[in-house]
Amino acid sequence: MNHMKSQELNKFKLPDTPGVYLFKKSGKVLYVGKAGSLRDRVRSYFSADLIETRGPRIVDMVTKANGVSFRQTDSVLEALLLEAELIKKLKPFYNTEGKDDKSFNCVAITDEDFPRVIIIRQKDIDFSKLTTSNLQLKTIYGPFPHGAELREALKIIRRIFPYRDTCSPPNIRLNDSLYADVLENIRIGKPCFNRQIGLCPGVCTGELSKKEYARTIKWLTMFFEGKKPGLIKTLDQEMKRFAKTEAFEQAGEIKRRIFALKHIKDVSLLKERTFEKTKPAFFRMEAFDISHTAGRETVGVMAVIENGAPNKNDYRLFNIKTASSGSDTGALKEILERRLRHEEWRLPNLIVVDGGKQQLSVARALIKKTLTLSDDIPVVSVLKNKYHKPKEILGNRDFIKGKEKEILLANAMAHRFAISFHRFKRQKNFQTPPHLNS
Repeated sequence: MNHMKSQELNKFKLPDTPGVYLFKKSGKVLYVGKAGSLRDRVRSYFSADLIETRGPRIVDMVTKANGVSFRQTDSVLEALLLEAELIKKLKPFYNTEGKDDKSFNCVAITDEDFPRVIIIRQKDIDFSKLTTSNLQLKTIYGPFPHGAELREALKIIRRIFPYRDTCSPPNIRLNDSLYADVLENIRIGKPCFNRQIGLCPGVCTGELSKKEYARTIKWLTMFFEGKKPGLIKTLDQEMKRFAKTEAFEQAGEIKRRIFALKHIKDVSLLKERTFEKTKPAFFRMEAFDISHTAGRETVGVMAVIENGAPNKNDYRLFNIKTASSGSDTGALKEILERRLRHEEWRLPNLIVVDGGKQQLSVARALIKKTLTLSDDIPVVSVLKNKYHKPKEILGNRDFIKGKEKEILLANAMAHRFAISFHRFKRQKNFQTPPHLNS
């Protein structure tokens, strides 16, 4: 099937360590990915059930590739940062083609006296002016395809380098010369929640000067740029400077940071989403359906079937907000978009929609546009006859074969759920005075 056979991987001597891998064709990078184990992750692309577990776009990429290179990192956290940097720099076809990467997350450092570190959607950034809403930006990293992983990564980084995100500095700051002699050791602001748990360095309370905080931002920037060896050297020099002046508390804090950088604990990032999806012992279907009365009071639902049984704890309801009245495909697109924004929800192995080729096409296009290559999810649709009974299951036969019963169950559960929700909403609206119905 592939130009590059699995046995050929031996010559690349892939290590069982974190890092970033690059699939190539004649030297040109097709795809960049990260891994907790480079050896295991790359080998997984050459499994016999690739078409069933990964989807057609990955199969297409692997078929075209005739080489693999890699770069090791000390941690999965650093692999995540390096992956984003290389995707931004190289723009590999299979990472970017057909994807709405403007909806991906970026990390931005604001251009202020006490800069904030924030997560922001790429589509909300004006790159020509380095602005977003009412904030001026100084540095932008990313985009990062997986929002949930990025948030986990920032939790780890913030424990090493506490930073400001939403809190505000007090009106009087310790570095204001008029007050420095009086307020040198006095807190003059109310500590924010993150300060109380050690994730804010004390910007809100006035515990550090602009110069001191700028030093932390510089260290943070070096880490994001993959300059960890230089960062550790800089911190070591800083620690020795503090020790020389007998500022042992500050020296001890720097020593703690050096240790944390050398022993990054990123277990939370080791659960890689593709592996999680492809475990044969677990199979999740999500079925979507729309219900309305002559185009009015339109609602959408998501039903979940896991290993052949309904998981009603994961069922979800959607009031349609933006789709045109009576547009089933518009409503379907809306609820799928809203569902896929919930990166904290486990991704399904298969999506089932109600309808014909048009609904199938809408769902496929949205998933291709929204998700990254490694998260491609197959879609099937259940076509009904004039009596609204299942007539045919449309989609790739490789994903349908052997799962017909579960697909029809998922579709039936979604339809029943949609009807019940719509009936409830209709009765509620009928009983509620118009001016109280939102």
